[in-house]
Amino acid sequence: MSQPGIPASGGVPTSLQAQNGAASASGSPYTNGPVQNALMSSQVSVSQGYNSQLSGSYPHPIPAKTLNPVSEQPNYGDSQTVSPLSNYQGPGRTINRPPVASNPVTGSLHSGPVPRMPLPTSQNPAATPMPSGSFLRGANIPPPLNWQYNYPSTGSQTNHCPRASSQPTRSGNTNLTSHQYVSSGDPSLQNNFIKSGITSNTNNGSMVVHNSYDEIEGGGFLATPQLTNKNPTMSRSVGYSYPSLPPGYQNTAPPSTAGMPPSSLNYPSGPQAFTQAPFGASHLTASMSGLSLHQEGLRVVNLLQERNMLPSTPLQPPVPNLHEDIQKLNCNPELFRCTLTSIPQTQALLNKAKLPLGLLLHPFKDLVQLPVVTSSTIVRCRSCRTYINPFVSFLDQRRWKCNLCYRVNDVPEEFMYNPLTRVYGEPHRRPEVQNATIEFMAPSEYMLRPPQPPVYLFVFDVSHNAVETGYLNSVCQSLLDNLDLLPGNTRTKIGFITFDSTIHFYSLQEGLSQPQMLIVSDIEDVFIPMPENLLVNLNESKELVQDLLKTLPQMFTKTLETQSALGPALQAAFKLMSPTGGRMTVFQTQLPTLGVGALKPREEPNQRSSAKEIHLTPSTDFYKKLALDCSGQQVAVDLFLLSGQYSDLASLGCISRYSAGSVYYYPSYHHQHNPVQVQKLQKELQRYLTRKIGFEAVMRIRCTKGLSIHTFHGNFFVRSTDLLSLPNVNPDAGYAVQMSVEESLTDTQLVSFQSALLYTSSKGERRIRVHTLCLPVVSTLNEVFLGADVQAISGLLANMAVDRSVTASLSDARDALVNAVIDSLSAYRSSVLSNQQPGLMVPFSLRLFPLFVLALLKQKSFQTGTNARLDERIFAMCQVKNQPLVYLMLTTHPSLYRVDNLSDEGALNINDRTIPQPPLLQLSVEKLSRDGAFLMDAGSVLMLWVGKNCGQNFLSQVLGVQNYALIPQTMTDLPELDTPESARTIAFISWLRDQRPFFPILYVIRDESPMKANFLQNMVEDRTESALSYYEFLLHIQQQVNK
Repeated sequence: MSQPGIPASGGVPTSLQAQNGAASASGSPYTNGPVQNALMSSQVSVSQGYNSQLSGSYPHPIPAKTLNPVSEQPNYGDSQTVSPLSNYQGPGRTINRPPVASNPVTGSLHSGPVPRMPLPTSQNPAATPMPSGSFLRGANIPPPLNWQYNYPSTGSQTNHCPRASSQPTRSGNTNLTSHQYVSSGDPSLQNNFIKSGITSNTNNGSMVVHNSYDEIEGGGFLATPQLTNKNPTMSRSVGYSYPSLPPGYQNTAPPSTAGMPPSSLNYPSGPQAFTQAPFGASHLTASMSGLSLHQEGLRVVNLLQERNMLPSTPLQPPVPNLHEDIQKLNCNPELFRCTLTSIPQTQALLNKAKLPLGLLLHPFKDLVQLPVVTSSTIVRCRSCRTYINPFVSFLDQRRWKCNLCYRVNDVPEEFMYNPLTRVYGEPHRRPEVQNATIEFMAPSEYMLRPPQPPVYLFVFDVSHNAVETGYLNSVCQSLLDNLDLLPGNTRTKIGFITFDSTIHFYSLQEGLSQPQMLIVSDIEDVFIPMPENLLVNLNESKELVQDLLKTLPQMFTKTLETQSALGPALQAAFKLMSPTGGRMTVFQTQLPTLGVGALKPREEPNQRSSAKEIHLTPSTDFYKKLALDCSGQQVAVDLFLLSGQYSDLASLGCISRYSAGSVYYYPSYHHQHNPVQVQKLQKELQRYLTRKIGFEAVMRIRCTKGLSIHTFHGNFFVRSTDLLSLPNVNPDAGYAVQMSVEESLTDTQLVSFQSALLYTSSKGERRIRVHTLCLPVVSTLNEVFLGADVQAISGLLANMAVDRSVTASLSDARDALVNAVIDSLSAYRSSVLSNQQPGLMVPFSLRLFPLFVLALLKQKSFQTGTNARLDERIFAMCQVKNQPLVYLMLTTHPSLYRVDNLSDEGALNINDRTIPQPPLLQLSVEKLSRDGAFLMDAGSVLMLWVGKNCGQNFLSQVLGVQNYALIPQTMTDLPELDTPESARTIAFISWLRDQRPFFPILYVIRDESPMKANFLQNMVEDRTESALSYYEFLLHIQQQVNK
């Protein structure tokens, strides 16, 4: 079936940061629901508060020759059948890509064997294999040396960012330089998409295919070769001088505007040539005025003398050094942030800094406020398909210049009217140009088929092992409780499959008095009995669904079946869902033992840390291939693994990774022996079942000409060089991309990144969520270091290290992490510091870099020692690749607070609740005292350690016990006592829990408690059996840097 089109919302890879936190939803978790305040005439519905951006679907004819004028007609029908694979060479347009010598686009993006990348590379996305030495310390050898800097050499092909006019038709997909994304470099897989009915002819690269999505979204640069000269006025120097005024306007305003607020600038009459004053000295100072504010940032810190650099309040991302008028419109860093908030002018400068350049996104985050535009005109650049945004420039009322490719575009008539102010002739005040995060209701041309209904299929393991854990009771009860809260509408469909050594389907046809079970015992050749009654309309068959959920837990209590035919059950589920797409939720409790996809135990407890490649890589490609088939049919698979023994998550996890699903892991789940896991599963299932969801989505990241994206991290399949296929998108998933500077940015003062996510809401609306981030370009190494975002850098390195662990080895990944610190600090010492002082000198922006890298080395993904079970390590790696940065940092470097003396001083007031804000402490035992109580927030777990001599007040007023000896060994809840101390402590813990989509269990720990070892393991500044203390690590770094 042709793929539901999802115009990838962004077109050129531009940045992806999501917008001002302010954000999105209609209300809270943004139910994808009704448009907010639909505004009068042009119906822009805006829920104020954001920087808006228009997504221009604006049918600007695309430069003439392109094969399939995407933008002219977004094509929806089938003409664009998706070429699922990564083959897709760019929307048809690529046909006339002018010969771009530097990167021979091998026509066969898809077909030929993609350069060999170790198959499993952890996700098809990030697959660029790094040379083995990579992360290695390597002095200044250019890119390839260190993983992070291993950008394709300039000019290299991967540009996922379509480049702008200068190289016209680089249709989005330009060349995939090597592996990069194509399904992880596994040629065989690439084509296996094909069978899913997505015609994808790859005739030798001659490309008859139009990737449907791609076309819709309007892929890369469709510009025709001559484009650049079409407008002589648009000479290169032009777009680079940005107005210093509000982002989108020229500063050619007539004198009369002097005293008016910038946004009310008049436009010069008539199309004046670009008299935009280049940033002269005066403007530059205005734009760089931030530098004077960064006194702290310019400070050089000697870490051996100033070890306590951890701030007492949560670390904030650095603010880009932009003119305040531009910065106030910028994207919220929670949605979109860059590792360097000052972009180096050239790749040589970036290589010299030895810091990785990349973006971290949280594109579908629940937002409190999100402007929604319902106008039928989505304004986009005719050349690179960028959505109009706050950082474009208006040359006059009728023309705007793209901030990514610098093409001058016409302002469509409908865009001249501002529905918010009801004034004509103010295109610069439209919500699209005032909000960096905005959502568009997409017209029909953004669809390849009618929007799909929400479809939810649940697949349950009912073998003896599964029944023994008691998980069915919890899951069925959660489903019953939340059935009416599943996102959807009158078209919502639901179905159930259970399996042991056979597969059981349930007919829920309207009119039956009770659900009917159909058993298929032939697992070698699975077929679907009565396909029309197995996925049913939830509203019409609700009573049968409720009956089934009430009886399922009892149906298998006496089972003696110990086998698990997971593979055949997944094949059956895939066949059932293929016609529509949707979400498949799979519960598994053991290693699959029968049929396709059967696995054998591979864990050897005494070799847990040897990180032999076979342990971290899948033992079969069955799950990956099936995931790619699922992705082709718009099905995402979420895996809930509830298992006490080894279940080979390295293999099973592929089913979710490549289909854009998620993995949930509950080790040692048991309804009686491990009740806290039951509570965790119920809370997380409630969030999972009721959070918003986007179906048949695609995402594209575009960036200013000269920058290119070369590696993606996250759960998805890369359909063309820069188009991510997301059969489902959820608000709890994060993504990361690595970038390089492909062409010098010397004429450019600002660069922008734009992510566009095209999806179908649970209400059946096609929507496009766009985030745009703008950053300054700098020419000195000192400025690059000054703008470094240490959390984003650590998050991107963690993603790269997971890939390195899988493609090389765990020890290689650890070495690369350490070398990342040594290399960047060596570069700083040799190229920026004028006088070489003793000690370990670092720029203030990187004062926490060694600490965060040491924390990563002790994190479950990368730690050595035999206390990490293999599945737990693999799960930690899955989390690194799929979690938004804020949660990744919390699990890497937990927060420690003293809580026996909480007060209302500095407290937050939220919904009439007072939330204490105790200061953060360093993660070292020296910060603990036996007469206090300390709470550690490690993301997925909260540990409250109570000292032996803790005050009686805390014991009785918070824990409700009379003395230390009476604290229960397995206390996981605090009693709600009628005391101010109890109220403050509970309010603080609840507040921490409310901020995340997963449920951290609370453990109260006494001195002799078995959990104490876990608590101490997270004290990253202290020495452990297999890892250095922070001070020892600093000495090691200093020794290497000063060599």
